[in-house]
Amino acid sequence: MSKVQNVTVPAADEGVRLDRWFRRRYPAVTQGRLERLLRTGQVRVDGARVKASHRVAGGEVVRVPPLPVSEPEEEAKAGPKISPRDREFIKNLVIYRDDDVIVLNKPAGLAVQGGTKTERHIDGLLPLLAPGGERPRLVHRLDRDTSGVLVVAANANAAAKLAASFRQHNTKKIYWALTAGVPHPSAGKISAPLVKRSGAGGRERVEIPDDDEDDDAARPAVTEYVVMDQATRFAWVALMPVTGRTHQIRAHCAAIGTPIVGDFKYGGQAARGHGDIANRLHLHARRLRIRHPNGKMLDLVAPLPPHMVKTWDTFGWPKNDKRDPFAR
Repeated sequence: MSKVQNVTVPAADEGVRLDRWFRRRYPAVTQGRLERLLRTGQVRVDGARVKASHRVAGGEVVRVPPLPVSEPEEEAKAGPKISPRDREFIKNLVIYRDDDVIVLNKPAGLAVQGGTKTERHIDGLLPLLAPGGERPRLVHRLDRDTSGVLVVAANANAAAKLAASFRQHNTKKIYWALTAGVPHPSAGKISAPLVKRSGAGGRERVEIPDDDEDDDAARPAVTEYVVMDQATRFAWVALMPVTGRTHQIRAHCAAIGTPIVGDFKYGGQAARGHGDIANRLHLHARRLRIRHPNGKMLDLVAPLPPHMVKTWDTFGWPKNDKRDPFAR
């Protein structure tokens, strides 16, 4: 890069740490070098000096100074080489594809983006879906341990249109979860603001502010839910986030006393499984309706991950249920 660039952060990157955002786009720049660029004010966000831990927001403008196209020593530190097995792996995740849109069924346990101590992730494998062509782009994210529908743009034009749909909430997302306990009533709306806080070990989590707490950082959050079936201590719950806050569904389920099984971050020991029910997060992005860049509607459904298949089989619940419990 031979000149200063002003790069607008897409809505899909909302909440990503600046150093991670930078690393995705400029892999030749090491963490140490980025820290120096930030200290000297060569990298700025909306004209202001920030730290590497700054969480970017959609629409912010990042000043990027002239950077080398590649640096051999830094490229050597970029991480492990992608193997032929990775090519087959990412290809097998595809559940829909055309010239503009690629849809993956993300497995539980695999991060969508890279970060500290995260070398293998979906974003790093995306070039394998378009060898020699334009690099596919992420337009939204799922938690590492959440499985299900993940939409990827095959080109820049599609990325802009898909990101706008997510930003403007012109999508319908339905998640399936197994909760420890049965929500009451059997259908309802959880409306509770969420605020990001540092938890144990410096890890971020979201919390609902106390009633007497005036927290300006809290953001409105709404989740609708329907109990699809139940079995004594557990329930199959469909959830539709109206807003899109980090960990919203997980925090809201815990807030009403029915945490998602396997979600020890928000549910503690109450989120433990039992018998054949694995102590893994039982949260799956089951279905997504979104407008294709060409104007038609896409209705995308992802099969359950293996640990949830086993749980559904244990309770005799239909794994291919096509009902939309939120149909108006």
